[in-house]
Amino acid sequence: MDLETVRTFVVAAEAGQFQGAAAELSLTQQAVSKRIAALERDLGVRLFTRTPRGAELTIDGQAFLPHARELLRVAERAVTSVRTGRRPLRVDVIASRSAPSGLMRDFHRAHPGVELDVVWLFDIDAAVTALRNGEIDASFRAVAAPGRPLPEDIESVRVLDEPLQLLTGPAHALAGARSVPLERLAGHRIWMPGVVPGTEWAAYYDDLTAAFGLTIEATGPNFGSDALLDTVADTPALATFMGAHTRLVWPAGHGLRRIPVTDPTPVYPHSLLWHRDNPHPALERLRAHLAATAGGHDAAGTWTPAWVLPR
Repeated sequence: MDLETVRTFVVAAEAGQFQGAAAELSLTQQAVSKRIAALERDLGVRLFTRTPRGAELTIDGQAFLPHARELLRVAERAVTSVRTGRRPLRVDVIASRSAPSGLMRDFHRAHPGVELDVVWLFDIDAAVTALRNGEIDASFRAVAAPGRPLPEDIESVRVLDEPLQLLTGPAHALAGARSVPLERLAGHRIWMPGVVPGTEWAAYYDDLTAAFGLTIEATGPNFGSDALLDTVADTPALATFMGAHTRLVWPAGHGLRRIPVTDPTPVYPHSLLWHRDNPHPALERLRAHLAATAGGHDAAGTWTPAWVLPR
């Protein structure tokens, strides 16, 4: 059904005459008559009866009028939902307790008028596909993993280098340390069941273990961060890596320790990705906010894999 003929019908019904509808729509009276006739053919009924005073709705016209108005309202809502700047900015933050989630909370506090949709996509392939399809406006990722360069239409900027910390239970051999040199972790069991082969974080930890002779165990099902914290708290032989900006809450009795890693400090590089043709005005505001709040990258005494983009 042609929405312009529906709009013409509604205007003519409200005006009570085709001439008035023609003036409001900037059409000729003949054009209005042709549109109404076309709509009547589509519906198979007469919508108006001509009278000396103008045009009156038939019974079928009266029945159709409220639905015609609703059709126009639905069409307007559909257009508004994708009109630049009218829909929420949709951003992938990977996980709710992650550093990117914290960056978006900071952005929301600084720009409360910007509507946001926050989503959690699993890996970089899913994120890039969603960016190219217009399903999301931005994604936080470590880029670019070996052999997986970003497509030319995807832009990126490095926004946060997040230091890694060692998380231990109270009985772990390193629990009392104020900091721990990275090389001292060789021989300790570091358990990270969330490291999934093929992801960018798996590529990061593969390079980290290879560079410093560490052992990361990814065995067992991943029941989430709460189960990980329970196990580390109860198992003196286990520790895990955790980002310094990752938000964690655990029972007081767990006695967990977050210990800075040094000499060098491994940092996880978070970058913001977006499609270069994305026109959403809030995307530019997000990029400007992150640029203004970002710290330095590749600082002395830190480590990142060689494949990480420098900016």
